[in-house]
Amino acid sequence: MKYSNTISKKAGLPPGSLVHIGRHITDKIKVSIIDYDAANLTETVCKSTEECFLFKETDTVSWINVDGLHDNETIASIGNHFELHPLLLEEVLNTLHRPKVEEFDNCLFLTLKLLAINKDGNSVVSEQISLVLGKGWVISFQEHESDVFNTLLQRLREIKSNIRTKGADYLFYRLIDSVVDDYFFVTEHISEVIEDLEEKVLHTPDNKSLQEIQHLKKQLIKLKKAVSPLREAIATLDRDATIFIEEGTTRYLRDVYEHIIHINESIEVLLDTLANIMDLYLSGVGNKTNQVMKVLTIIATIFMPMTFITGIYGMNFVYMPELHWKYGYYGVWGITIIVFAIMVIYFKRKRWL
Repeated sequence: MKYSNTISKKAGLPPGSLVHIGRHITDKIKVSIIDYDAANLTETVCKSTEECFLFKETDTVSWINVDGLHDNETIASIGNHFELHPLLLEEVLNTLHRPKVEEFDNCLFLTLKLLAINKDGNSVVSEQISLVLGKGWVISFQEHESDVFNTLLQRLREIKSNIRTKGADYLFYRLIDSVVDDYFFVTEHISEVIEDLEEKVLHTPDNKSLQEIQHLKKQLIKLKKAVSPLREAIATLDRDATIFIEEGTTRYLRDVYEHIIHINESIEVLLDTLANIMDLYLSGVGNKTNQVMKVLTIIATIFMPMTFITGIYGMNFVYMPELHWKYGYYGVWGITIIVFAIMVIYFKRKRWL
C-alpha cells in the first residue's frame, strides 16, 4: 500500500495545515450533490467545485458527497465556503485517524471507517469516511468512490420514502447506519473463516494453519480499532445534546449504538475463539510430536536387546563357546526374532502400539 504522505511529514507545521495522509490516488476528485425535499429530488455531478456552494443555504436538504481526498486545494475551497474549521479539514485529510466526533460552532463532525473484505476474501480493507452535519446540509468525504451508500440513494429516489420527509440530521444518521451495517458482513465473514480454520486445525494442524491464525488475529485487531472508538463517538452523540440533532433522530442513533456494541462483542468472541484455536493448534502439534517420539521410543526399545545380543557377538574374543558351533549364526537370529516378537506382543497388550 502506497501512501502519499506520512504523519511525520506534518511535524513542525502549524495546527490546521492541510496535508493529505493516505493512499496515493491520481484520479480526479468527484463532487456530487443530492438535493431533496418531500416532493422533489435532484442529482448533480459537479463540473466545478463552485457548483456545490449554492446549496449551503436552501430550504431543502442537501447532501454533498466528495469522492477523493488527495486534492488539498479542492478540500480547502469547500471548507472555506462552508466555514469549516481548519482543524476539521485537517482531520478529514488524515485518513489514518481514529474514529471520533466533534462539535463546532456551525457544524457537527464525525469520522469513521468503512470496512469491507477484499476480493480474495482473506483481508479486511478500510477506508475513512468523514461526515459533516450543518443546518440543512451534510457533506461526506470518501477516499474514493464506493457503493456503500447505493441502497440509501435508491431509497431517496423513491417519492414516498420516509427519508425525504425528514431533516439533514436524519440523513446524517442514515449515512452512519449504512457504514455500520457493513460491519456485520465483515464479522460474519471472519466468523465463517474461523469456523473452517477450527475444523482444519482439529484434524490437520500445520504451519499454514499457524499463519492463518496470526493473519486473522491481525484482521480482528484492525476491526476492533475501527469499532471501539466509534462506539465512544456514538455514545457521545447520544449523551451530549447538540443543536444539530433532533430528539427523534437521537433515538435512531441509540439503535446504531446498540449495533456497534453487538459488533464489538462479536469481535471479542472471535478473538477468544481464535485464542482457543491457537491452544488447539499447539495441543495438536504437541500431540503429533508426542506420537512421533512414542514411535521412535518403541523402535529404539525393540532394537535395544537385539543390539545388545549382536554387540556381544561382535567382540573379538578368541574363546567364545558359540563361535565354533555349527548353528551359532542361526541360533543368534532365532533368539533375536523371539525377543522381537515377545516385545511386540507385550507392547500391543499394553496398547502402546
